[in-house]
Amino acid sequence: MSTRYNFRDSEIKWQDAWAKADLYKTREDLPKYYVLEMLPYPSGLLHMGHVRNYIIGDVIARYKHACGYSVLHPMGWDAFGLPAENAAIRHGTSPKTWTLENIRLMKETLLSLGISYDWDREISTCSPDYYRHEQKIFLDFLKEGIAYRKESFVNWDPLEGTVLANEQVIDGRGWRSGALVERRKLSQWFFKITDFGQELLDDLGQLDNWPDQVKVMQANWIGRSEGALVSFPLVEQQGVLEVFTTRPDTLFGASFVGLSPDHPFVEKLAQTNPALHTFVVECRAQGTTQREMDTAEKRGFNTGLTVCHPFQEGHTLPVYVANFVLMDYGTGAIFGCPAHDARDFDFATKYKLPILPVVERPEEDPLPYTGDGILFNSEFLNGLDVKTGIKTAIEQLEKIKKGTGETVYKLRDWGVSRQRYWGCPIPIIHCPVCGIVPVPEAQLPVTLPEDVSFDLPGNPLENHPTWKHVTCPTCEGSALRETDTLDTFVDSSWYFARYCSPHATRPFSKEKAEFWMPVDQYIGGIEHAILHLLYARFFTKALRKCGYWNISEPFKNLLTQGMVCHQTYRDQKGNWHYPHEVEKRDGVFVTIADDLPVLVGRSEKMSKSKCNVIPAAKIVENYGADTARLFMLSDSPPERDFEWTEAGIEGSWKYINKLWRLTTVRLSETSKEKEPASFTEKALAIRKLTHKTIAHVTEDIEKFHFNRYIARLREFSNALEEFHPQEKTEQWVLREALTALVQLIAPLVPHLAETLWAELGHPPFIFDQPWPKADPALVEESLITIAVQVNGKTRTTLEMAPTLDQDQVRALVLDLVAVKEHVKENPIKKFIYVPKRIANVVV
Repeated sequence: MSTRYNFRDSEIKWQDAWAKADLYKTREDLPKYYVLEMLPYPSGLLHMGHVRNYIIGDVIARYKHACGYSVLHPMGWDAFGLPAENAAIRHGTSPKTWTLENIRLMKETLLSLGISYDWDREISTCSPDYYRHEQKIFLDFLKEGIAYRKESFVNWDPLEGTVLANEQVIDGRGWRSGALVERRKLSQWFFKITDFGQELLDDLGQLDNWPDQVKVMQANWIGRSEGALVSFPLVEQQGVLEVFTTRPDTLFGASFVGLSPDHPFVEKLAQTNPALHTFVVECRAQGTTQREMDTAEKRGFNTGLTVCHPFQEGHTLPVYVANFVLMDYGTGAIFGCPAHDARDFDFATKYKLPILPVVERPEEDPLPYTGDGILFNSEFLNGLDVKTGIKTAIEQLEKIKKGTGETVYKLRDWGVSRQRYWGCPIPIIHCPVCGIVPVPEAQLPVTLPEDVSFDLPGNPLENHPTWKHVTCPTCEGSALRETDTLDTFVDSSWYFARYCSPHATRPFSKEKAEFWMPVDQYIGGIEHAILHLLYARFFTKALRKCGYWNISEPFKNLLTQGMVCHQTYRDQKGNWHYPHEVEKRDGVFVTIADDLPVLVGRSEKMSKSKCNVIPAAKIVENYGADTARLFMLSDSPPERDFEWTEAGIEGSWKYINKLWRLTTVRLSETSKEKEPASFTEKALAIRKLTHKTIAHVTEDIEKFHFNRYIARLREFSNALEEFHPQEKTEQWVLREALTALVQLIAPLVPHLAETLWAELGHPPFIFDQPWPKADPALVEESLITIAVQVNGKTRTTLEMAPTLDQDQVRALVLDLVAVKEHVKENPIKKFIYVPKRIANVVV
């Protein structure tokens, strides 16, 4: 028997056997467990940064299968998107060809990792078999009023030449391109996510097993605010400007009204005011986020108009167009209270507007003061605290019919139109007679043309000579097809439902979906906290409204895995280099090809743009799939970032070989006879360790403490290495221990586990073996030792039975000599017992 594990032969053998046996075909005859990793974008190169979450999911899926669940563990491809279109332009190929080849390469790597996917359920979002159902969902959203079209200002990415949703603008830049986003007015398709804003906020309270950070991020993005909608009548002309404010208590400190450059009233004024028009154009060229507007220089344009103050008869306020007021929040209009708002203070200072404090502040606090206090300079509000003042101000506004109490949300409707080719076509026809006409369901899918050209700027679908020209299905006249495609986040907002019945003739079977949903364990990066996770929650509720199912939340449990990081390497010309392209010579890193010195940068998230990626295929080729799987979960809890090191992967490979040797070499020292009636002390100690390890590993996997799980396996195998049976009961115990060890490693290193299972004389497959159960009698300690403290200082220890209750422990502790010496005649104020750990006597 070789002392070195032949992973190449083993992994090929078992992957072929699993495939022939259709081992991972989903069953539906047991209690269900749906485990899902966020589906990948097919970029072509699957690196170890991608792989971590797939391995986490596979360990969970294999473990749950062994525990007696029907496990759904599918995989698919988020295959539409701009990168494919850009790659097609660069390489002179079609997005479809580029995408399908990348899917082939990535699937090949996933198969080599031995992940237990049911490939019969594979989906690809760029396939007409998938997006025909997405088009059907769109049409149902349209019927229900969830999808609609309007002209509005949108975020325009000039580099990618397309619209971005608010959630896709990060610090004023496109989430992919990094280009500064501009504001443009276009007719766009929207999803009415705002109709579900309060439900999306309320239902966060149901998601007990989601990270708090993700829930806080979503709550902040939804941004519920309570306040008042205040009416400011115009003086010089007919009309009223409405302002939403969370601080109506500060109305007596108002010195101006500010309007967003995108406000409809401003747009109307700018038509006859060239100077205002120029100012608006300049404002739209600046950053679009609240953060950028808050930090930019405050600029305004005095319209020359004034409004009446709602509480002070005869008092008027000037109306400005202000570059820091967003149309996307409230009504796109504010009243400025400079003494109690930093932006308003800067604006008023610049334009020499009044600054009147209305909330008392500590003497040392300068203006603007934003804290609590007592109101003054505010007539009927004087003497009230801020909270009472807000309530009283709203009551008065409603009484005099100048305003109402109101709740608003920062959340805006989701703009889903994209001016690109490689996406799901929106199934709409524009008829000059009939207007907007849905494509008849019988004509779905509306497929993409393959003979497109990327030579002209703009949307290839718009530029296509024939594709957009159609006959109106209503009047049979000439009409034009919608040339915008759907935001690719739509594709990933319902894919988890399609997995439940991937061959259904409708988007999904209600019966199957309600059996499998919600997903029991969802795994992916925290960078998707707003975009994907919020959209998926919205889609789930919108599908419920359309009668697709009675599901309200898509993901019961969420695990956000950390990033895999690696050092970066850059030469003096600024070129990035892959880790396998550099080496250390005489203490200096240089390129292998031409000996150029290389600057070693900080460790960062693996990304193709900085070349600091480790291809998964390369690791599988050099070390085997099981070594890669083992290493990815070894050193850090899954929610934390993980540092890739060569020493780490080498260490994992050594441990794989240790497990191989431990089982195969020591097999001759084991006994297959029946369980003995009694055991030697040495044998009993190993039995206890075996069953404690089963119990602890089970708990570790349940809690996703995978690094601790692996540490316990190492401790267990180390102990077995030192155990040398002297007689038959000890030989039986060693076999029991090795059998348990192989079962415990099976979710983590399945190829090695199958090989060792066969070496132990069992038929395949270990995958179908039930999870080992720990004998409670062997797990429970007969005696434990706890620390005994007096007033928080450890004075002695106590050896005791672990089953004693607090009163029993107290009696034993107070009888200890060391405790009596320190307590003396002092009365005992409190006795604290932390079970199985510490007892503390407080005097």
